[in-house]
Amino acid sequence: MGGRGWRAWVRGALLSACVVATGSPVAAEEDGPPVALKLPRDVSIHGDRRVDDYFWLRERDNPAVMWHLRAEAAYTERWYAARSGLVQTLLTEMTARVPAAERSEPVRQAGWWIGTRIEPGQQYPAYVRQRAAADGRWSAEAPVQTMLDLNELARGRAYLAVPEPRMSPDGRLLQYGIDDSGARDHTLRVRDLSTGRDWPWQVSGGDGQAAWAADSRTLFYVTTDAAKRSHRLWRQTWGAQPSRPVLVFEERDPLFNLVLQGTDDGRYLMLTSAAKDRNEVRVLRSDRPTGPWQRLLPRQAGRELRVEHHQGQWLLLANDRGPQFRLLRWPVQRPLRHWADLGRAEEWVAHRDDTLLEGLTVFQTHVAVQVRSGGSVGQRLLPVAGGPAVEVDFGQTGNFTAMALVPGDGTKLGLNRDPALPWLRVQLQSQTQPPAVVDVDLATARPTIRRVREVPGYDASRYATERLWATAADGTRIPVSLVYAKAPRLGGPQPLLLKGYGAYGLPSDPRFSSVELSLLDRGVIVAIAHVRGGGDLGRPWYHAGKLDRKMNSFTDFVAVAEHLVAQGYTRPEQLAATGGSAGGVLMGAVVNLRRDLFRAVVAEVAFLDVINTMLDETLPLTTEEFIEWGNPKKPQEYAWMRAYSPYDNLQPGAYPAMLLTTGLNDSQVPYWEPAKYVAKLRTLKTDTRLLLFDIDLQVGHGGASGRFDQLKGEARTAAFLLTELGVAGAP
Repeated sequence: MGGRGWRAWVRGALLSACVVATGSPVAAEEDGPPVALKLPRDVSIHGDRRVDDYFWLRERDNPAVMWHLRAEAAYTERWYAARSGLVQTLLTEMTARVPAAERSEPVRQAGWWIGTRIEPGQQYPAYVRQRAAADGRWSAEAPVQTMLDLNELARGRAYLAVPEPRMSPDGRLLQYGIDDSGARDHTLRVRDLSTGRDWPWQVSGGDGQAAWAADSRTLFYVTTDAAKRSHRLWRQTWGAQPSRPVLVFEERDPLFNLVLQGTDDGRYLMLTSAAKDRNEVRVLRSDRPTGPWQRLLPRQAGRELRVEHHQGQWLLLANDRGPQFRLLRWPVQRPLRHWADLGRAEEWVAHRDDTLLEGLTVFQTHVAVQVRSGGSVGQRLLPVAGGPAVEVDFGQTGNFTAMALVPGDGTKLGLNRDPALPWLRVQLQSQTQPPAVVDVDLATARPTIRRVREVPGYDASRYATERLWATAADGTRIPVSLVYAKAPRLGGPQPLLLKGYGAYGLPSDPRFSSVELSLLDRGVIVAIAHVRGGGDLGRPWYHAGKLDRKMNSFTDFVAVAEHLVAQGYTRPEQLAATGGSAGGVLMGAVVNLRRDLFRAVVAEVAFLDVINTMLDETLPLTTEEFIEWGNPKKPQEYAWMRAYSPYDNLQPGAYPAMLLTTGLNDSQVPYWEPAKYVAKLRTLKTDTRLLLFDIDLQVGHGGASGRFDQLKGEARTAAFLLTELGVAGAP
């Protein structure tokens, strides 16, 4: 034995002795990956023998755990250091596409126009406002007041997340929350906008949700339990002296979280106890903050209700006649006691099997309904006074004909705050078009582009998109969205990155990504597999990929990959896959199903240790997600998970090159899930392909928070993909 091998043997022997004395993990090679110590723990259940050698990596306070995590980070850093030129090139490209300064299109609320501004070089936005003119219009000459500058809050903090601040109805106060760890622990504060100073009042343990009552002196807010479940609603009132917080409601069922909102017209506050397949809505007159909360309908498995208010009527999206919801009107003065009462409600829009009614935005003269059909999203305008519904034709926006509407509350709450306005504001984007703010005239349904996000140097004409359909084993057609640069697209196989998610009914709508341009410009095709389990084709699409049908998500992804190979877009040696969070289950399961189909895989903040996590009810998200994944304490549901749990189904063999990322403070998918997965895979893989574990010791689930800091992680991921795919320009 001589040379490097001899030195490694001596070092290994010394470290083995250190393990006996201190419990520190072992490094197998001087410059090789760290090898975690095996401490077998029996985690068997239902007669199925399972031994977890790396359960101990959950012990964050154990010095040996931190030793191992730092060793993994150092190993990853050595790989990136050898490719620092590529990483810097990519980072420079991505940074150049970020405009020096950014302005949002202002929105009107309570006599003010509110927006955000980012000055040159700044990482974070500042929330600003301008007084509306006498006729309610916005004037560029109106003085600008900075309400909250996140750059000031970020000083001295490695991480900062601030949910959208909430201004009181009288415009005097601003409520906001700060998460400075990434662990979703918010400290709630109130700022006096006349002085710019925060009140001494603050509350820790918040989840970022808060809502003002009409008196502008009463604030309702939500706090979480030890498992990060939003479970308590509090009321805080300020007068001559602030009152003590009053506990208004506590949700005791571990399947449910609280969601606090206000109706579009500000007349009511809504508290929803929400589970994955049912909810229960309570409402309170906003001008009677100490009054009783009225429950609209009792919770019932499989039944969901979404509520708005308009001129003395409840507008109800209900799934009592089918999973895609119907729209009803019901007088506020008539109590609702049972779901059967909805049989007597006025039906405004009937249920249709092929169209999901996704949300409402309420105005004085119209109600806008967001609809999803055939994988596309649109807006339907309903005149309150009667008359036919009108589908908005976004093709009138010219180059934005291919854009998809951004779904969900992000559109509704962020862009529409004044029901007296004569337009609906939406955001449009596609894989080739940056986000655009579009106002739709309610009277004519005509859309007008107000602002398009600036992407310096970007030319949309250089890129193209396609929509394909792959066929799953059971005959289901799976939509696929592709984007690529036209110049390198010669019709033959190319490097291709296939993205997927497929959980919680959340759609993976095609969206613009400026960072992916660095891949497209190097000839990489980027595709999205709209697998079952997501909400891409409505609620039935979601139901077809959860619980006992979860395997559909994984086989759909494989079917899409096979289709792209069969159609000549790529080859297995040129094919990479990526998914994050719940999409990490997708990545891990797909790798176990078809290791031969992919050259490289990126799993970001990945959910991988499904059974062990779902057995631990003290962890965030566990109990509430029994309706999503199942409860492994039940033998039948355990069997569902046992068939696909990525960590439990690792086997000896050759694997794709893999990059796993995480943040030490992640409270949604704890760091130990990818840490355990990597440790176990290192002992099983028979190939020499790369396995990297990129852990950031200062952030949580969302990664870095500043707009430039976020790009550092994007550049590292892109460097990994380009290197493994053998793209020209990568070492």
